[in-house]
Amino acid sequence: MATQKIRLGIMGFGHIGRHLYRLALEGDDIEIVAVCDIGKPEIIHYLLETEGVEGLDCTLDGNYLRNPKFSTRILNGSHPSDVPWDLFEVDFVIDATRKYDGRDDMQAHLDAGAKRVIIAMLPKDHIDRFVIPGINDDTIKAGDRMICAGSATTGALATVLNAVDRANLKVDYAIMTSVHAYTSDQSLQDAAGEDYRRSRSAAENIIPNTNLSPAWVEKIMPQFAGRLCGNALNVPVQKGSMLDCTIIFKDPAVTVEDVNTAIVKGAEQTPNLLAATAEPIVSSDVIGCRQSALFDLKATIKSGQKMVKTIAWYESVGHACRIIDVVRAYADLEQANLEKGE
Repeated sequence: MATQKIRLGIMGFGHIGRHLYRLALEGDDIEIVAVCDIGKPEIIHYLLETEGVEGLDCTLDGNYLRNPKFSTRILNGSHPSDVPWDLFEVDFVIDATRKYDGRDDMQAHLDAGAKRVIIAMLPKDHIDRFVIPGINDDTIKAGDRMICAGSATTGALATVLNAVDRANLKVDYAIMTSVHAYTSDQSLQDAAGEDYRRSRSAAENIIPNTNLSPAWVEKIMPQFAGRLCGNALNVPVQKGSMLDCTIIFKDPAVTVEDVNTAIVKGAEQTPNLLAATAEPIVSSDVIGCRQSALFDLKATIKSGQKMVKTIAWYESVGHACRIIDVVRAYADLEQANLEKGE
């Protein structure tokens, strides 16, 4: 691990931002030195307190969140160019706004003094590195400045397919549907927006949506190039999402037991990334899950000769954990280069 503390700035203090703050408190290597949000400091502190995290020792002192490990300056801003990151000597900025996903936005963070910027959603432009822990984190380079740590759905899909692939169960094609909890950028009442369906109430409807996760998984896992597709359904659930992935195998001899065994083995090899359960769980049972995917062994079924349908569960805190994994991977790389004199 890196010997110096990692200094993080966070823009957007929603679910992901607050998860990151709590995760930093669990170790001694990361400090959140600044957060930027449009909310009032009193409301930001209030939301941290009301989410029921046991043992959270955080107080509000003017424009600072203070805890026994670090103090965090609260800044008010709505755009990456609003934040003077250089004043806080941040090593990374995590953009968790779910709004700024382009190179120009990321460059604004860098121009403001961030050494690196990691966006917590899928990018719309070319970036330096797209990283999914456990999949391609061995490809990171010291020169990476604009980084994406994927999304919760991308991490879940890649993690499940990776376990199947490592078991040498050859995939011909796969199609996924993300049955996703509604997000903060959806309206709870019908309200005119840029998209017809997303203009409908998130609290009352199952809303079909596009999803770019299969395309990004194909890029970082080229063995699946041209073999993946999928979409999403946003449903009236606040927390807990489900990945419905149907896999067409090349070998008709692949069984339900083969798939489940591959997942269980993958979970044993990377328990921080993948878990498996034989319990009859539902969406609320996955709240707080820190793995990228919690595979539902009871839900695996086979149809015909080659088609196997699988279900895995995931939650936003798991995505926050992967962002922290990416931060630590780059910090370790920097430390290793320093020790080698590079």
